[in-house]
Amino acid sequence: MRYMIIIKAIQDSEAGVIPDEDLLARMAAYHEALAKAGVLLDGSSLRSSSSGWRVRYAGDKRTVIDGPFTESKELIAGYTLIQVRNREEAEEWVRRFPKPALDSDEVEIEVRRLLEREGIEDLQTVNHPRT
Repeated sequence: MRYMIIIKAIQDSEAGVIPDEDLLARMAAYHEALAKAGVLLDGSSLRSSSSGWRVRYAGDKRTVIDGPFTESKELIAGYTLIQVRNREEAEEWVRRFPKPALDSDEVEIEVRRLLEREGIEDLQTVNHPRT
């Protein structure tokens, strides 16, 4: 099972502030532990939304909207992608994730399981029961 650990943006990450050396070292150690355990697939920080864009779909029309975007709580500052045996193992790893911002009391990460090929059939059965 693959899970994405999604690090939510904060004001500092959107401003392009580089985390201090302590946080960078703790993040590096965490990712090294994931790699040594053989569960790390990928991980990276993202640039602020000012360097990004969105595409809005309205029927067949597509509109490109340049960043920055104002709602930083809805933005992603980085991610880590892991592959583990089950949800419990994913939770064990995520609980060890370093707090992404030392100077902020409220920081949130989100964890989502990737939709695998076999999961699509299960999802279709749940959402669209066959008659």
